Amino acid sequence: MHQYPMYMQYPYMMYPYMQYPLYTQYPQYPQYPMPMMSPQYLLNKLNPVIYYGLGEAEVTSVQHALTEVALISYLMGMGYDFHSARALVEQWEINEVFPKSKG
Repeated sequence: MHQYPMYMQYPYMMYPYMQYPLYTQYPQYPQYPMPMMSPQYLLNKLNPVIYYGLGEAEVTSVQHALTEVALISYLMGMGYDFHSARALVEQWEINEVFPKSKG
């Protein structure tokens, strides 16, 4: 049986300055296990966005409605409430069209 060098057996020993797990280096990530969330909790939080998107898809294109839903959901994840996130996304629209992205 071939004996591998120590650094190949334990790659984390190559970089002793790195702390494992890696997310501990970044203060915005929690240092403790995340609490469990039930799917029902998430659905209750997102139901207004879902129903808004379904209604929006009837009067605009599906792509436009999904874009709005994605943006609103992202903002809600950043801490905005539904009404504030929706108002912000509506401000970004020009004549029911979002500005073209670069890239």
